Amino acid sequence: MVILKSPQEIEKIRISNQIVAEILLKLKSEVKPGVNTLHLNRMAEQMAQEKNAKPAFKGYRGYPYSICASKNSIVVHGFPSKDALEEGDILSLDFGVLYDGYYGDAALTIPVGRVNESALRLTQVTREALYKGIEKAVPDGSLSDISHAIQSHVEAAGYSVVRKFVGHGIGQMLHEDPQIPNFGKPGMGTRLKAGMTFAIEPMVNECGHDVKILDDGWTVVTTDGALSAHFEHSIVITNNGPEILSKMNGS
Repeated sequence: MVILKSPQEIEKIRISNQIVAEILLKLKSEVKPGVNTLHLNRMAEQMAQEKNAKPAFKGYRGYPYSICASKNSIVVHGFPSKDALEEGDILSLDFGVLYDGYYGDAALTIPVGRVNESALRLTQVTREALYKGIEKAVPDGSLSDISHAIQSHVEAAGYSVVRKFVGHGIGQMLHEDPQIPNFGKPGMGTRLKAGMTFAIEPMVNECGHDVKILDDGWTVVTTDGALSAHFEHSIVITNNGPEILSKMNGS
């Protein structure tokens, strides 16, 4: 069941997402060759604590860290590591918090130093696909309109969308109904209404869409070893269309 949120609840989700956005932007500024992602994990935890927010991922179904740090061919759920980032890597950072009973959740993919054109294009297309999906989050639309818009943009660019992991509703739980695939035919599924809050998150592979989970039970990688990128925003559907809650200052 998809839960419609009251204006008061939407404001709380907005505040949580503003905390997420501020922390992610700070982490982004720290990403450079020689930095390790355990350092970024500690930073995220400290900043969340300073804001009286709880990292959403740490302990969730046993996940041991506060951020997901997914480098190169890691799609999602990568463990932070003491290994230094290298020039030319791409790094996806996924982070969420629980604040005042409501969750925020967002992700972005960051080039490490100077990256090659193919990696840069992959991240650009993935980010564009996120906004193509968000544009379809309008009252009286269908849930699969979001999915179709993402898939169409990605595949037109020659890439593939991951099918085993999806976006989701968000609110008092980190993962609420509905699930939001990044592929599908338009005009199907849940009818969209004002007050719905979603975390939309395309995961895009440079080559094939197949993925596998490593022995740690969390880390998801491309089966062909190709690069992957990931972007995510939490949004609310309003009578005037979608509003992104996880942009700094609502901009």
